[in-house]
Amino acid sequence: MRIHQTSSLLPEVQRGKVLKIVIDGNPGEAYEGETIASALLAAGITRFRLTAKKKESRSIYCGMGICYECLVTVNDIHAVRACITPVEEGMRIDTSRELTL
Repeated sequence: MRIHQTSSLLPEVQRGKVLKIVIDGNPGEAYEGETIASALLAAGITRFRLTAKKKESRSIYCGMGICYECLVTVNDIHAVRACITPVEEGMRIDTSRELTL
């Protein structure tokens, strides 16, 4: 869920333009300047992939591209790091398909 209003304690919320994306075959939206991970979390998606051996859920962990826990498939490209990849208009994001690098 995104913050949509400000308070006297927070700076004014400013967003980039709205981008249309597709998440697991469903229409979604993100804002220009957001990462894939932030768009997924805002859409309520917390499982980005499953581990190969035990099929355990993985999501964003380090937030800076080092741990590789947040891998997703983007426009049929395997193993994209959601935490450091910015969203783009028309991007197709598939979660829970990444099992190995």
